Parts: sequence; structure tokens; C-alpha cells
Amino acid sequence: MDEPSMIDTVFERFLKGTHIFRNRDVLRHDYVPHKLPHREKQIHCLGEIVAPVLKGSRCSNVFIYGKTGTGKTAATKYVLSKLSQKSGELRAPIEVCYVNCHLAGTEYRVLSSLCNALGVRVPFTGLAVGEVFDRFKKGLDLRKNIFIVVLDEIDALIKARGDVLLYELTRVNETLRHGRTSIVGISNDLRFKEFLDPRVLSSLSEEEIVFSPYDAAELQDILWERSQLAFLEGVLLDSAVGLCAALAAAEHGDARRALDLLRVAGEVAEREGAPCVTEEHVRQAEKRVEHNRIIEVLVNLPLHSKLVLSSVYLLGKAKVSCAITGDIYEIYCELCDQFSLSPLTQRRVSGLINELDMVGLLNARVVSMGRYGRTKKIRLGINRGLVRNVFTTDDRLGRLINYVPKCLEGVSASKR
Repeated sequence: MDEPSMIDTVFERFLKGTHIFRNRDVLRHDYVPHKLPHREKQIHCLGEIVAPVLKGSRCSNVFIYGKTGTGKTAATKYVLSKLSQKSGELRAPIEVCYVNCHLAGTEYRVLSSLCNALGVRVPFTGLAVGEVFDRFKKGLDLRKNIFIVVLDEIDALIKARGDVLLYELTRVNETLRHGRTSIVGISNDLRFKEFLDPRVLSSLSEEEIVFSPYDAAELQDILWERSQLAFLEGVLLDSAVGLCAALAAAEHGDARRALDLLRVAGEVAEREGAPCVTEEHVRQAEKRVEHNRIIEVLVNLPLHSKLVLSSVYLLGKAKVSCAITGDIYEIYCELCDQFSLSPLTQRRVSGLINELDMVGLLNARVVSMGRYGRTKKIRLGINRGLVRNVFTTDDRLGRLINYVPKCLEGVSASKR
């Protein structure tokens, strides 16, 4: 009989080792709990907004704002799940479709998801967006239902593609005879309104709900609720939960980060064969989660933000340690040309630089130039190798890593 391979040994050790988890999936992002602590106010508000559909009336469009990990998606799914359950009892003609716009990526795929929810067949690709939208409208009228469209991470689609689709969706009821639709938009960007045409804004933001970040005490409550389901009894130290909550509260009150820390800490303890999860396991988990978080942020950036970051990367590769906005914009425009994209304005790119600075991917500092005033010096805020590794695997950006922009030849030696 063959000797067990190294991987067989790993599996056997896991199966025979210490058991810490009862159900680790409870600590993952896509789990929707039966109770959402400290979001009762927002749940009540959203419930009041959508309730009219139970009597056959279209509800107002609603926009939900909040940073990542503040419970927006979980609360929305919870309320609409309850609404669907109630509509089934009342036999009310209601349908709900949830679309993550960041994962969908294009207007075509968003509309395709909406069509599929209505039972309208649309090929994976090949049709004009206008044709797909016409099929969507016909499907709505044929169903004669109230159709609630949830567009999660809508800010990612708008930044990359513009607001034409959103405008069409907010106006679709004007052309329908029987069906009706309402929109629930969810955005991680509190300044999302700045990207919208005033006509879209007036139609979309009939109602708004803001999800503020959790504080340390609230995060601790959330972690304790989940931990009762996730871990076996007696394996989780109070101090470990407290540290997870404190670390996540210090960084924008992100419940997802707190749950990730707790889950990974449990996995570290499990691999070590430890009898319980301690603060030291949380510290080790923090290092792993931080590395993975940066990779996730890089992968999920909108295309124009990736191009701005690539511009700074290429400047650094050319030994320009601290660039100014004008240098970055010049290379950014050249990269847009490589993709046959229309570049954003320099003012908008400056805004993207500020956003990348806020999440730590760039480091932008204002320095005094004496009598020449003040200027902003910009450099990468993360390891260059990390950017290279992530973007090399990106189908669209891989070829840019070794690209040499023509405009770099004109960068003055004083900036090097």
C-alpha cells in the first residue's frame, strides 16, 4: 500500500485534531442571521417604506448608504425575505430580484439578471443593451406584478459605466401598462450622489436610509450572537471577542472585518490544535486578514480607479517616488487610450486619488513649495509587488504592468 502523501497527512490531522467550530459559515459575509443587533431602526424604516406593496401599491424608491460592513445588505435581504414571505401568505403579486452590480460588472449582465428573475430568456452575450431592456419591460408587463429591484454596490457600476441604466430604470414605470417596479439601491460610497445626473437623483432618492458604523460595544454584541452558533461551548475566550471588536471598531466599525478576524482566529487555533481561541490567535488572524483585505480591495476596484493606481505604479517603476496629480493624469489618459475608454476629467481623477488615499492604497500628502504655494505629492501606500501580482492576473490590466508610457520621457529629473 502506498505511503500517505503530505496532503493526506494534513487531512487526517485535521479530522483527528481539536474541534472548535460548530458552524463556521455563520461567520461568513453571505450569512443572513435571524436577528440583526443594533439595526432595528433601519429595519423598521425600510419595512415601512416597502409595506405598501402588500396592498398592491408601488413603494417609493429607496437609497441605502453606509460604509462596508455596516449591515446594509444583510438588513435589506432580511426585510425583503420577510416581505416575500408575507406576500406569499397574502397572495400579493410581488417579486424581488437582488443583483450585486460589482459582480455583474456591466449594464448587460445587470439587465440579464433582472430578465432571468422574470423568466425572460436572454443570451449570455450578443444582444444590444437596448434590446435586452425592451425584453425586460415586456416581461414586467406580462407578469403584471410589482417588481422590487435591489442593486447592491450600485456605486461600482456607476463609476465604471455611468448612470444611463439607472436613469432608464427610474423612468421605466412611465412606459409600463400593467407591471410596476421599485428600486432599492445600496452604496458603500457616502458621496455617491456626486456621480449622478440631477434627473436620476430626483427620481431615485425618494427615500434614504443611512447605516452608521458600529462602535466597539455594538460589534461585541454582534460577535457574541454569532459565536453562540459558530463555536462549540467554552472554546472562545471573552478577551478574544473583545479584541476582535476593538480592532474592527478602530477601522470604520466594520462588522465584516470583525467576523473575519473571529473566524480566522478560530481557524488558526484549530490548526495549532489549541483547546480555545485566545487573543494571540486574534493577533495572528489580524496579519492574515489585513493581507487578504488589501488583495480583495485591489481586485474589486472600479476600472478607472485601477487605471489611476496603475499610473502611480508605473511612475514608481520609472523611479518617480512622489508624483503630482498632473503627472498621474497624463499617464492615466494614455492608459485609457489603450483601453479605448473616454478618460474622466482631471477633477474627477483627483477625487479618485483621494478615495484611494482614504482606503490606504495611495499615500497623498500636501507639501509646501515656499512661495510657489502647496502641492500634493502622491505615492503608493502598499507594496509595489502586491499591485503587480494582483494586476498581472487581471485579464484587462495584465499587459499594462510592463507598459512604458510615452509621457514618462518628459517627466523632469527633479521629480525622480
